[in-house]
Amino acid sequence: MPGIDSQQGCAIVFTSGSTGRPEPHAKRWGALVRNVVGEAARLDLLAHQDRVVVATVPPQHMYGFESSVLVAMQSGASFDAGRPFYPADICATLARIDAPRVLVTTPFHLRTLLAEVALLPQLEMIVCATAPLSPQLAREAELRSGAPLLEIYGCTETGQLATRRSTRTSEWEPLPDVRIEARDGQAWASGGHVERATPLSDIIETTAGGRFVLHGRSADVVNLAGKRSSLAYLGHQLNSIEGVEDGVFYLPDDVPDDGVARLAAFVVAPA
Repeated sequence: MPGIDSQQGCAIVFTSGSTGRPEPHAKRWGALVRNVVGEAARLDLLAHQDRVVVATVPPQHMYGFESSVLVAMQSGASFDAGRPFYPADICATLARIDAPRVLVTTPFHLRTLLAEVALLPQLEMIVCATAPLSPQLAREAELRSGAPLLEIYGCTETGQLATRRSTRTSEWEPLPDVRIEARDGQAWASGGHVERATPLSDIIETTAGGRFVLHGRSADVVNLAGKRSSLAYLGHQLNSIEGVEDGVFYLPDDVPDDGVARLAAFVVAPA
């Protein structure tokens, strides 16, 4: 492995632009290494270097960059150089690689994979990020793969911040030395690999032991009978209902005569 100065700038990553103009963020090598070593420990890659990472996310994406290329470089594990997208391609890639295998993916890829593939290749672990993961999708993934699913929370500005086993808890556990705290009604991340305190665009409730619960994005906040919530958090509750296969809340743009825009929900629940 090459020796690289920890202060060396090595990447400029951009926010997606979904909430405005894409913004550049410079990343230094030392911070990236601290970040992915913490992830590697959570994924048990440091103790099991024979695992092979297969990612459906490109390395040009912050999550793919951290969780395929960098995590393998810093743990001694291997990663597949391809980028399988369609379910058949994902299965073919996993099938030609000797176990143990780790699938790094997104809720979109995972949902499509489970809908189209009857029998999944054996997996050691599933890693998921980039969007809210519904409880039923997490349960089905673990049941059919026989592997634990670890969800990652983070953003471009800070990199990965926390993980959770979604089928067991709603609480997120920060990566080593990372702190998530509320200041004047806004959540901030600091410590560990986060080089400067950074405001987050999500509504976060801190719990015991430094853990926290994620309630959705600040931009999605709605007021229901005097109580604040977010569309993402309401969607999570909706998708927790037995028999609901998928569902999402929507706030219509049209304001009725009484001036109160009422939430609607699109729900797939055949039974």
